Amino acid sequence: MAVIGIDLGGTKIISALFDKEGNILCKTSYLLEKRKGSEVGLLVLQTIDELITRSGEKTDNIEALGICVPGIADSKTGIVWAPNIEGWENYPLQKEIEAHLNNEKIKISIASDRTCYILGEVWKGAAKDAKNAVFIAVGTGIGMGLLIDGRIVHGHGDVVGAAGWFALETPYFDEYERYGCLESYASGDGIARQTRKLIKEGLLFTESILYRKEIETITAKDVFEAYGRGDSLAKFVIGKAITLWSMAAANMVSLLNPEKIVWGGGVFGPAAQLLDRIYDEACRWAQPIAIKQVKFEKSLLMGDAGLYGAGHLALLSLDN
Repeated sequence: MAVIGIDLGGTKIISALFDKEGNILCKTSYLLEKRKGSEVGLLVLQTIDELITRSGEKTDNIEALGICVPGIADSKTGIVWAPNIEGWENYPLQKEIEAHLNNEKIKISIASDRTCYILGEVWKGAAKDAKNAVFIAVGTGIGMGLLIDGRIVHGHGDVVGAAGWFALETPYFDEYERYGCLESYASGDGIARQTRKLIKEGLLFTESILYRKEIETITAKDVFEAYGRGDSLAKFVIGKAITLWSMAAANMVSLLNPEKIVWGGGVFGPAAQLLDRIYDEACRWAQPIAIKQVKFEKSLLMGDAGLYGAGHLALLSLDN
């Protein structure tokens, strides 16, 4: 038995053929290279064909296919909304794949990146065998994958886990409409934006080494590098992010009582060194019994969490 897992991101697509134990038998990777709309859909189909050809398998030997997408996937229709892919506001991905494969025996499942991240970590990563776990993905934006009592939570319209919009601050600022409150301060892009904003104001931390950079080029990576050197501006911006990450995690602990909270995405990375501080701060906000029952851990799969999650998604479709 073999299944295909595909991790489609905003800039690249990675696919793998898995056996039922989760071993990767064959793997491919391609850049999107400014493709949009149906061009990306065609690349997905080409990736499937290429993976099958390279693996030496026949289409009839593939039992299921799981796809991780960077946005919202309607589990009932297979329609995808992916804001980082132009032309994918309501993209009929599942119908395209079904028509291409023309094989009703192959089960096709599509899920959001948040869902696939937690599936991957539960299957082969830091939350292995957990029944209650949360994956917090901090990158360009912030999202959460939720596993509760052994089941993935989807919500009414599969929009569950849009944690960037957590309301953790008052008063309300207009930027929250676009980015959400948590994301405005604590995503990778949010950390860079807050830093650039303070530099433009030019009132605080004027001794910071970040003032020497061209403002519009400053990234979260620059801020973390400055933080590692004890820079005052970087410490202020990252300190704010730590507080909000902690509050968000504390809220999930109090609400869901998970056994694991797994931190991943491009920011964790450099922010993984801060997990002890995040946990200590979360202890101040969370339900006191539940916070002692949870472990905060860095993703073990990192960039492959979505790929393994897509493979697990495919296997689960066979069980169902």
